[in-house]
Amino acid sequence: MDIHPKELLQQLFNSAVAAALPKGNLAEYLPKNTRQKAVVIGAGKAAASMAAELDAIWEGELSGMVVTRYDHGAPCERIEIIEAAHPVPDDAGERVGRRMLELVSALGEDDLVICLLSGGGSSLLSLPAPGMTLSDKQSINKALLKSGAAIDEMNCVRKHLSGIKGGRLAAATYPARLIALGISDVPGDEPTVIASGPTVADPTTSAQALSILDSYGIEVGEHVRSWLQNPESETVKPGDERLSKAEFHMIATPQDALDAAAAKARELNITPLVLGDCIEGESREVAKVHAAIAKQIQKCGQPIPAPCVILSGGETTVTIKGNGRGGRNSEFTLSLFNELKGQAGIYALAADTDGIDGVEDNAGAMITPELFAQAEAAGLKAEDYLANNDSYSFFHQLNALVETGPTRTNVNDFRAILVLPK
Repeated sequence: MDIHPKELLQQLFNSAVAAALPKGNLAEYLPKNTRQKAVVIGAGKAAASMAAELDAIWEGELSGMVVTRYDHGAPCERIEIIEAAHPVPDDAGERVGRRMLELVSALGEDDLVICLLSGGGSSLLSLPAPGMTLSDKQSINKALLKSGAAIDEMNCVRKHLSGIKGGRLAAATYPARLIALGISDVPGDEPTVIASGPTVADPTTSAQALSILDSYGIEVGEHVRSWLQNPESETVKPGDERLSKAEFHMIATPQDALDAAAAKARELNITPLVLGDCIEGESREVAKVHAAIAKQIQKCGQPIPAPCVILSGGETTVTIKGNGRGGRNSEFTLSLFNELKGQAGIYALAADTDGIDGVEDNAGAMITPELFAQAEAAGLKAEDYLANNDSYSFFHQLNALVETGPTRTNVNDFRAILVLPK
């Protein structure tokens, strides 16, 4: 190859992220008349960059606010950018949730609202339901994050403990016209799951939310249980009149990111094998499957011959049993590293497209065949670090973390495994 494997993997990741940025992806979903007045609201890791793009192309009067994760802000002249905590909510998210509801509740049928949503919005819009406290939401959110629950399960619970999610924001906006624009970070690109669906009808129920909490053994206060058994805890359902003037458009998806990475691979004369954009499951187990495919390619040329690159996306999970540091992408990479054991000709990168793997300062990690010998020389045993969910520390010591800083978009996990001939 004319390019080093590590540089190739980095270029694929960069291409995936670029395809998911708001710039150039937003305009086609806006009204033809951009000279009218609009109120802007929104939440998510990409909310600030989406607001900045809207601010640049909208010709009429703009006002409003969006909330994004700390350090994910972007310059914006006419829309207020507020930062709050993720993945565990804080009082800044609660305050902006109340302000947002108050803002849209005062609008009339001639008003236009543009809502900008992306992954992370569930934590950033943290307005508790009646009788709930922010402390309740924080403790339940922490327990869900440790449990290994899938994103749709977590968001089912979040919606039914919220005063703004599960269609409630759109209900408050009615009778104004509401245009919601989303960047998907969830398998299946379901608007009901992205940021816990604040502008769309919710098909899940309070009974399901309670069942999820029980199935993962998450203890909650009696007032939480009583709320979920109260009909008032139910979210806005399909057919509700208050959603009749709301619409939702997806402007970027995980598949867009994979398609861009595949195109870049072909440009570099490497054949892509795209496994899919909605892969779920325990990170370490998903890694074992990816390792087996890479080995089969190199050994037998199946399902395609080397050189090639395996690409996949989605959102894996980590059931936390240790007390180490690391997110789902670095845990995936560590498990892959443990399976490959330095097999020649196989290189890999796994990173979160938002630039933050869990709550750490890295996006993920990268491995090369040479890294196995380096780990052995340093006395680092992958099994021990996996047992303690300490993938960050493992790769930090080997200088193998992928560090990008916030990308200001989010289409979830990105994985690329380069397989060269033996």
